[in-house]
Amino acid sequence: MDYLPIFTKLENRPCLVIGGGSIALRKVHLLLKAGAEVTVCALSFHEKLQQKADAGQIKIIAGSFTETLLDDKWLVIAATNQKEVNKEIAESADKRQLLVNVVDNPALSSFIMPSIVDRSPIIVAISSGGKAPVLARLIRERLETLLPMHIGRLAKISGEFRHRVKETLQNVSLRRRYWEKLFGNGQLGSLLQRGDTKKALALMEASLTEDVAQGDVALVGAGPGDPSLLTLKALQLMQQADVVLYDRLVSSEILDLVRRDSDLISVGKEAGNHEVAQSRTNQMLVEYAKQGKKVVRLKGGDSFIFGRGGEELEELVASGVNFQVVPGITAASGCSAYAGIPLTHRDYAQSVTFVTGHRKENGKSLDWKALAIKNQTLVVYMGLIQAEEIQAQLLQFGRGGDTPVALINKGTTPDQHVVIGILSELTQLGGGLKGPTLMIIGEVVNLADKLAWYNPENSHKLSRDPFLVNLA
Repeated sequence: MDYLPIFTKLENRPCLVIGGGSIALRKVHLLLKAGAEVTVCALSFHEKLQQKADAGQIKIIAGSFTETLLDDKWLVIAATNQKEVNKEIAESADKRQLLVNVVDNPALSSFIMPSIVDRSPIIVAISSGGKAPVLARLIRERLETLLPMHIGRLAKISGEFRHRVKETLQNVSLRRRYWEKLFGNGQLGSLLQRGDTKKALALMEASLTEDVAQGDVALVGAGPGDPSLLTLKALQLMQQADVVLYDRLVSSEILDLVRRDSDLISVGKEAGNHEVAQSRTNQMLVEYAKQGKKVVRLKGGDSFIFGRGGEELEELVASGVNFQVVPGITAASGCSAYAGIPLTHRDYAQSVTFVTGHRKENGKSLDWKALAIKNQTLVVYMGLIQAEEIQAQLLQFGRGGDTPVALINKGTTPDQHVVIGILSELTQLGGGLKGPTLMIIGEVVNLADKLAWYNPENSHKLSRDPFLVNLA
């Protein structure tokens, strides 16, 4: 992050603008909207600046910049067309530890002016750090169309009602949940959009009597790795959670999208290393929910496909805890798509089967005869450790040794690697691969070279020789 975005209170604070043209006029307009006391220094003044001075809105000083103009100022904007003057202003302001902005020169500025969407008291500021101002403007234009005009009235009436909510709901978490529920259903916004403030206040009062203290659990699929593959509902629940229990496969980029003051608890597992036992994870879900917390159980991929989500929900049912399930894009779907391998194809595979290479101890053996049928796609989750058994069993039950195989490591992420070979070489293909790896076996893998589209720099590399794959 090149800049820390902050909102500064300028009401009744003295600010200085050097420059008298149209650019200076725009900056003066923004400062006045923020309630600043504005002084403008220039050799000549735009007509509208003179009008503002005549109306007593600003003070103008005709003449060149001198350092004494900075006395008692809070903030400075240099908007002249003279580079040397702008540089002098920036250096003088820095020496006095004053915030200074030199228009169109981020290198000389201690703060920059963002593009603004104004729905006061809701303010949205967009900045590219001075690198792409046109892009920032286009983003602002998009947000202008997305944010309704009444959202400012919504914020204002909510601010006026805060004391009432604070009196009624003593717990901070309960107050937050009250507002989330009130804003989430859209009814309040609709009333304000129609201008019916009386009914809006009645709704806010009536909502205070509803039970917002009950905790619950949301079982949320985080997808295969790419944060942009999260569902909208998943993101909404992550933003509302008091506690998030997450798996090892959930990336840091996805965790960054969780509400910042949520408690993040790792309950990750990998073969032979269970950071937290499954039974303890089940208990934690129940315990936090019964404390009245909004709990999100965040799992890589989809929690109902080899994610043990069903086991966790059984515990919640037995304990009487309310829950909901938000499906995620499972690894098979996400990784195969990003590797350019369709799981079914009329010419290659009329069916697809998902299995896991990591089974419960003393669990039932797989039906290898059924899995070895030609012209079907076999997707193996967590199969690297069992590669030798998978290869031997499929060959024994009739699958050809030349059957194409793909190993997709860290699929859908910028570190994705795809290794392609044949079934008779399966045990050698995974050498050097670390981290989550999906195995696809079947004729559809023949399409990978033709259909590969996801090529992040230094990542996606197809190779018939696994030892030539760049794993850096």
